[in-house]
Amino acid sequence: MIRHIVFFSVPEGGDADAIEAGLSMLTENPHATVLEIGRNTRTDLYDAQVDFIVYGEFEDEAALAAYRAHPIYQKSTATVRPLREMRIAADYDADKAVRTSLFAG
Repeated sequence: MIRHIVFFSVPEGGDADAIEAGLSMLTENPHATVLEIGRNTRTDLYDAQVDFIVYGEFEDEAALAAYRAHPIYQKSTATVRPLREMRIAADYDADKAVRTSLFAG
């Protein structure tokens, strides 16, 4: 399973509701087994610039690629890109994730 996590920020004076609405389109993409849009609830020094989180789960790399190629993804991207400031994305294979300590000390 591939986990897909994306962080977005709203520029000062930007329209957070419009960004959330644009991101919400992604929930209609049939290639994700889980797709959630959340507003960041933490406000400490290190994450004050993150306003939205997109979290998705995909059966495999092919499903993630199909998600990105889908017209809903393209429409969401075209809607959100001009409204957002920062975007940081990360994907990882959950089956290969470290689940126990590797520390040898």
